[in-house]
Amino acid sequence: MKPYLYIRGLRVAEHTVFCVQDGQKTYYDPIANRRVAYSSGQQVKRSIFDALSQTLDEQRAPITYNYEINKKKELENKEPWSPCDPHYADQLLGGWMRARTGEITLKRRSPLSISAMRPLHSFLVSMNAENITFDRSEHPEQNPVRVLNAAGQELTPAEIQEYLHSNKRTLPRRTWIPENNRTTGLFVFDLAIDLKRLFTVATNQHEPELSPAMLEQLKAEGWESSADGEFLLCPEERRRTIAEGLAAAIVEWQITSNQARTYSPQTTLALAISENAALIASAIRADLDEENPLRAVPVIDMVPKVDVYTSLTAKAYVPGVSGSADAMEQARLDLEQRLLAFDYAGAIL
Repeated sequence: MKPYLYIRGLRVAEHTVFCVQDGQKTYYDPIANRRVAYSSGQQVKRSIFDALSQTLDEQRAPITYNYEINKKKELENKEPWSPCDPHYADQLLGGWMRARTGEITLKRRSPLSISAMRPLHSFLVSMNAENITFDRSEHPEQNPVRVLNAAGQELTPAEIQEYLHSNKRTLPRRTWIPENNRTTGLFVFDLAIDLKRLFTVATNQHEPELSPAMLEQLKAEGWESSADGEFLLCPEERRRTIAEGLAAAIVEWQITSNQARTYSPQTTLALAISENAALIASAIRADLDEENPLRAVPVIDMVPKVDVYTSLTAKAYVPGVSGSADAMEQARLDLEQRLLAFDYAGAIL
């Protein structure tokens, strides 16, 4: 078995937003000559790991957030510290980096490489702006109004009334929120998994992933050493547990950081799995319409050396496909088997 596994997922987003802090994330697409929405690889990774944590019913690793009060007595945000502990599934799979003054930097590259979730084709997505309000005007007596003057002092009710009367103004219990972008369409994400490194940690102390004390602790807990001494392998029972959780997370993850009014289930229409990175993009793709070059057609195709799982929902968006009700469950089982299939036997003492 090859040491890398590649996955492509096709999802449908329905009038939603992928980020609420700064509004919809977008980038410029030169094909459509317009901006299109996307969900960053970091957001996809977080969503997958949130799903992993829920599936395993395990807390994510505790992160220490560092702050420093500078000479001006201002609070500065410093780099967070990771525990660098592979006992946590999200640490083993997500990697870490911790730099402390006077200590050797610990750094582990994640065995997962995760792309942004972006349009399958720029012609297959749309982005629309809407104006909304945060409105409590129906019960003004239950929703107080606070007004400050230029000096930052709060006005009394009498002073507020005098201002409104003198300036012919009103104080509605309503906030206008303009230009809220929402996106709809077909989106894809890609994932590459380094199976050789998925359940192993390096023992190299020249550029260490772990401290010597942690390495000794892992050995005492049953992590097996490779014949060349280059890595430790996670115990089999723990590998199986994490593989089950990761397979489910890849299939079922959702973006959970959005507000209630932007919710979309973002249903997975199809999932393609392969050991060949060059072939997987052909299985889930978009073709330009031969009669209309400004129109694209989504395609889910059977490609040699690529296993494609198509849900029934895909039939509403992709012409000519044949889906099944248990497609995503079959994809999950296939992923689980592949994550556990890499043979470490020749390298283990």
